[in-house]
Amino acid sequence: MRYETACYTAQIAPEDSHFGAPPDLPLLVSAEHAGRLMASSCRNGTCRTCICLLVSGQVRYSIAWPGLSAEEKAEGFILPCVAYPLSDVVVRLPAQAGTTTLDPLPL
Repeated sequence: MRYETACYTAQIAPEDSHFGAPPDLPLLVSAEHAGRLMASSCRNGTCRTCICLLVSGQVRYSIAWPGLSAEEKAEGFILPCVAYPLSDVVVRLPAQAGTTTLDPLPL
């Protein structure tokens, strides 16, 4: 029996490009698979290098309390290294951060 897995769409605003974001991969990994390199370091939710604002959509975390304060969570900040999409999402990077576009990884 084959199970179908939903794949959501993710966007790094204000760019217009979108990439697939399966619910079983962290947003950071999905971006990398699409050739979009976001700033990152620890990949376990503690260093905060990948922090960004969730403009729209919903995510769940793979850990109980990622390295965000209650205020940051309330303001909509997420850590894409441990955030898994529950819907289509749009994220905005901090002003000093950026992305690098590379050729997408072959599937």
